[in-house]
Amino acid sequence: MADSSTVIESLKSRFDPAAAQGMDDVFQFNISDAENYYLVVQDGTMDVHKGEHDDPSVTLATDTDTLKGVMNGDINGMQAFMSGKLKASGNLMLATKLTSLFPGR
Repeated sequence: MADSSTVIESLKSRFDPAAAQGMDDVFQFNISDAENYYLVVQDGTMDVHKGEHDDPSVTLATDTDTLKGVMNGDINGMQAFMSGKLKASGNLMLATKLTSLFPGR
C-alpha cells in the first residue's frame, strides 16, 4: 500500500502555479485508510494541511492506492469516480482541475 503522506507531499513538487492563478479553493482529501489532508490553492500558491477543513470547495473520498493512481495518472479519475473508488462532493468541476494543477511527470 502506498503512503498517503508521500503522495500528498509529491504534489508539492508537481504543483503548477500558473494553472492556479486566480483560484481561491480548498481541496479536501478524505482518505479511508490514512490521515485526511486538504490543499489550499490561492492565486498561484498551494499549502498542504493535515486534517479537515471547515468549508472545502470540493471533497474527494478514496483510499491511498486509488489516490496515488489518480494523481500519478495511472488511474483515470473519471473511471475511479464512476466505479465508486473515488467519491466527490461539492464543486465537482473543480475536481477536474486537479490534472492541470498537478501535471504528470
